[in-house]
Amino acid sequence: MASPQEILNDLKNVNYPGYSRDIVSFGMVRDVEVGTDVVTVTLAPGGAREEAIATIRADVEKRVAALTGIARVEVVVEAPPPPRHREPPRRADIPGVRNIIAVASGKGGVGKSTVAVNLALALKAKGRSVGLLDADVYGPSVPLLLGIVESTAGSDGDRIQPMHAHGLAAISLGLFISRGQPVIWRGPMINKLLTQFFRDVDWGELDYLVLDLPPGTGDAQLTIAQQAPLAGGVIVTTPQDVALLDVERGIQMFNQVGAPVLGVVENMSYHVCTSCGHRSEIFGHGGGARMAAKSDIPFLGEIPLARRIRETSDDGVPIVVAAPDGDHAKAFAALATRVEEQLEKRGHAALPMIH
Repeated sequence: MASPQEILNDLKNVNYPGYSRDIVSFGMVRDVEVGTDVVTVTLAPGGAREEAIATIRADVEKRVAALTGIARVEVVVEAPPPPRHREPPRRADIPGVRNIIAVASGKGGVGKSTVAVNLALALKAKGRSVGLLDADVYGPSVPLLLGIVESTAGSDGDRIQPMHAHGLAAISLGLFISRGQPVIWRGPMINKLLTQFFRDVDWGELDYLVLDLPPGTGDAQLTIAQQAPLAGGVIVTTPQDVALLDVERGIQMFNQVGAPVLGVVENMSYHVCTSCGHRSEIFGHGGGARMAAKSDIPFLGEIPLARRIRETSDDGVPIVVAAPDGDHAKAFAALATRVEEQLEKRGHAALPMIH
């Protein structure tokens, strides 16, 4: 009579269907019991297909019968354990913040920070309470754009107090380093900083927290996706083909982190001569709208290329504040309206106008 160990060794000749490895090395043979007139082999096939299990069962019965001379071979197949249902980790809400909007770009140089700042101010002009988080760690430009010359950001107990400028609560690494100082950090340090900005800043009660993301995709975007429940993302591009090529990358980034894409905005879309009123499309035109249509996402509008926008940004008084009734500010106001419309379509309650 063969022993259980001998039977186990012999079952190493039974391969898993389609593989060169045997069922013993796969860990499928759970137990072997030898009785006077019956041999019982217990298999734990895990998630094996029914066809594979049937083939294995027949091969085991044949080999055990031939080895032991016992005609009665029972193969017991254990039921696989029920799959463990794991709820995806829920991104913790930021206390007091109702909606988080990320402004992103597939590449640098498209005016993403200018759009983020003026979008935040346009939302503020609609009566919303708004914060601005500069997540562009390697190129923090929010302090310059908001005219924050000297940082008074500090802490109150365990909470970091943001700066306030033009009615916005703002935080940026640029508030804690000297102007022009390079940031030479590895990913873990960036992750730690952004986590602090989300969790340790006393944002108060905000209708919107606008995030100025770094260009492209990387550690900062991944940390934000893990830390913050994004209401949606706005992708900034310019009309040139080289910029439009990266829009799809930005769309895929938001899709992969489970955040809806609110739409695409085309910056530097056209130029209007201040002297004669002639409109020139210096970098081409309409690429953002075509890319949005191709990707089946909303087109949020066009922002002109204007020296006035650049000058007011350099002066720390963005165009929405410097000339709120001008055409350039109206372009950002229209962008803010369309962003709110997209949020409402995605189930975010429309915010009441504050008078």
